[in-house]
Amino acid sequence: MSADVLPATVDWPLFDCVQVNLALLADRLHGAGTHLNLGAVLRFRPAPGPGGLPTVERSAEEQIADAAPALGLTVLDLRTTPAGETVRPAPGRYVIADAYHLPWVPYFGQRHMDHSFLLETAADGSAVAVDGYHNETPWGSARPVSHPLSPAELAAAVPGPALVATLGPAGGPLTAPRPGLDLADEETTDRYVAAYAEHPDRAAALDRLTLETWLLARSRKLHARFLTAHGLLAGPADEEAAAAHVKAWESLAESVYLAYRRVERGRPEPRELATRLAGQLRRDREVFGTAAPRTSRQGPDDRPAVPAALRERVAAVAAAVLRTDPAALLDGQPLAAVPGFTSFRVVEIVERLERELSLEFAADDLVPEYLHHIDGICRIVLRALPTGTAPPPARPAARTGVN
Repeated sequence: MSADVLPATVDWPLFDCVQVNLALLADRLHGAGTHLNLGAVLRFRPAPGPGGLPTVERSAEEQIADAAPALGLTVLDLRTTPAGETVRPAPGRYVIADAYHLPWVPYFGQRHMDHSFLLETAADGSAVAVDGYHNETPWGSARPVSHPLSPAELAAAVPGPALVATLGPAGGPLTAPRPGLDLADEETTDRYVAAYAEHPDRAAALDRLTLETWLLARSRKLHARFLTAHGLLAGPADEEAAAAHVKAWESLAESVYLAYRRVERGRPEPRELATRLAGQLRRDREVFGTAAPRTSRQGPDDRPAVPAALRERVAAVAAAVLRTDPAALLDGQPLAAVPGFTSFRVVEIVERLERELSLEFAADDLVPEYLHHIDGICRIVLRALPTGTAPPPARPAARTGVN
């Protein structure tokens, strides 16, 4: 296959698993930057979803229909194959199948969910799955890949039914779409937030909300990138406001995932999640509709110096989880700057500290503002320790492994 089978121009982490391979095909056909057109319109249109919870996740058919004109693609064929039918590779062959059966993604054998890829023909005539998906999951990292498939492997990967499209370049010159907002009204927004805040099955609600906030955060980041690339933000102040808003969405998504893991273990959830979600949804219009005033969320509060022994103990635990040198963390390196840092590692650090220090963190303290650096973690450890309890001394931490 050609060297640009996975074009380096695509910013893979901006996209979900349906969008990403449409973006890949668009940059191949129309050049660098075309993929950002997927961020032209910012949406919040929740619809009824599984388990009585509303969702912003759109069907693959809806996404293809909206994405094609923005990306300069035309849908030559679109159908759902029956079970047992062999899907054939072809130029522009775009497939959505069950990730549970796809051996190159971490969801393989773990979770049933729709996942897209391009099914193409390699130079030797064999089939190859091309997939630009980039994400961290509880089962490992997903990264852009070109994965060869024998006939037997292809049949196992796509047992059917599957949604299969053939996409080609649209005729005529491609122009950037106009930016727009497609946001629900305040009443709909309030119902969406309340549905998650009041759902009786808290683990199920937070599990679903983890996906919802992940999708919302990615789409806001993509919209900001589109506006910036086309010079549509009115100066540095608006650019900074957009960046801060995107960061706040990412922070919320991380907090929701952490809350879900806590509730799974019978621990309380933070009280502020619903308030933060409602605030983020309302600020979408402020930030992206007009020039918005800059706001910032206050970081860890000012407290007396953290005991050295506690800093060393927390750094040792975090370093063991992140497989890094505790000295760098003690010197002030943010955890997020360590290669391999993800929300999953945050959960491991929190759970390991609770286990080793025999304490339970307050649910409202488990926010990224505290959990992304050693001193912030130390402060919430001090609040969780019983009054008068001395912090335990540090102990040597292994440089590899997390157990």
